[in-house]
Amino acid sequence: MLDANLKTQLQAYLANITQPIELIASADDSPKSREMLALLGEIAELSDSVDVVRQDDDKRRPSFMIRRKGTDIGVRFAGIPMGHEFTSLVLALLQVGGHPSKLAQEVIEQVRALDGDYAFESYFSLTCQNCPDVVQALNLMSVLNPRIRHVAIEGGAFQNEVEARQIMSVPAIFLNGEPFGQGRMNVEQILARLDTGASARAAEKIAAKEPFEVLVVGGGPAGAAAAIYAARKGIRTGIAAERFGGQVLDTMAIENFISVKHTEGPQLATALEQHVADYEVDVMNLQKAAKLVPAKTIGGLHEVTLESGATLKARTVILSTGARWRQMNVPGEDAYRNKGVTYCPHCDGPLFKGKRVAVIGGGNSGVEAAIDLAGIVAHVTLIEFDRDLRADAVLQRKLASLPNVKVITSALTTEVKGDGEKVTSLTYKDRNHDTVHEIELEGIFVQIGLVPNTEWLKDAVALSTRGEIEVDHRGETSQPGIFAAGDCTTVPYKQIVIAMGEGSKASLAAFDYLIRLPAEDEIAEAA
Repeated sequence: MLDANLKTQLQAYLANITQPIELIASADDSPKSREMLALLGEIAELSDSVDVVRQDDDKRRPSFMIRRKGTDIGVRFAGIPMGHEFTSLVLALLQVGGHPSKLAQEVIEQVRALDGDYAFESYFSLTCQNCPDVVQALNLMSVLNPRIRHVAIEGGAFQNEVEARQIMSVPAIFLNGEPFGQGRMNVEQILARLDTGASARAAEKIAAKEPFEVLVVGGGPAGAAAAIYAARKGIRTGIAAERFGGQVLDTMAIENFISVKHTEGPQLATALEQHVADYEVDVMNLQKAAKLVPAKTIGGLHEVTLESGATLKARTVILSTGARWRQMNVPGEDAYRNKGVTYCPHCDGPLFKGKRVAVIGGGNSGVEAAIDLAGIVAHVTLIEFDRDLRADAVLQRKLASLPNVKVITSALTTEVKGDGEKVTSLTYKDRNHDTVHEIELEGIFVQIGLVPNTEWLKDAVALSTRGEIEVDHRGETSQPGIFAAGDCTTVPYKQIVIAMGEGSKASLAAFDYLIRLPAEDEIAEAA
């Protein structure tokens, strides 16, 4: 199961275990169970602090509990947590084994203070880059609070459960047998759902903050770069982000980030967060901006109101709110979201093994999705609005070589249909002949580009007809002292490396703006 290099690395990690643990296995005679037992055996061989016990006491097989000896502290994996979940396995081994987490002490105390019994189940796929955040968050919470229990379930290994619970998108979280959440969530987000007073307490703290010299709104590559460049100038810098990392968290392979041959979105997002943490930046995560009120005078304070109700003030503001997946906006799309309509082929593709699916969009992302899915599903229908696909020629050649892919061009998707619980078909209009057709299928993967997250700025700064923030060559908006960077702006070519450069530029421009302002007493007199 583990190659020599991986064993060496894992052995070094396991040396951090301070309290002995046992791996309690439940298995049968299946190949998957034999695979799991082999993995557990290899792990135990690497540390004297780890033992394997075969009990076969759990209904899910293969599965295993990681338990701190002599206690009821532990977590359970159903299936084999390899792929993206191998890191979750390593962290679980360490945390159950007494190695402290890097979670903020305030958050740790909040987890420990939760009153009630919580039995969580999370479903993941081995190819899902969003799933580890959920698995690791719930595992850590169950280690910190013995009244919280968690089982992480590999959907591909327990297909009957997935179908019975109508799970068509991962990560999927159940609490005490009922649906709790869908998609990426960290400890703070889960706590916000469980501890209803947390949001109000956070808003109260934020509202009490002194004005910033630079306030960055958005925590993606542009926002992180802007915050770092501002903080390096030694000025008071804050960053308010709905989720730190932004859309990078939903990106799979990144192979054009200069000097880094290959990385993945969540890894890059973690690196960005760690880099920002090296500086004196006041990071306010899980805070979505709702309104911007520009200063009335040059050098005055701009105000950003958050959805929580708190208001932040700053001499300069850098808007880096990024973009989100564009929706088809057809009947049935919202009703069947996560019930067959999905936006992440890497995460959810394995759930459609052997089924029929459609990919909407013929650009690079759509064609790449179709190619990936063709190796998993029974059949892929790619639907493109234009007469021709827009993807790179090399991708189109690969797509054309696949026997289970059909391409339909000049087609407009008109409706998503279902039986009330899941998708059963979609309809499209042939734009050449004005005829309507229906395709029976089980899944629809939407890959039709991005929409800037700027609706909240309509009355504050000038926007293009596409909703992008209009900026000049310095990244300044139509309002003095307010700058913008990244995918939410009119700057062409939405790329991570460009967003970082634009964020840095906007931050330098904001600093230049600040140092040229008149003295504060002069500003006060002008007001």
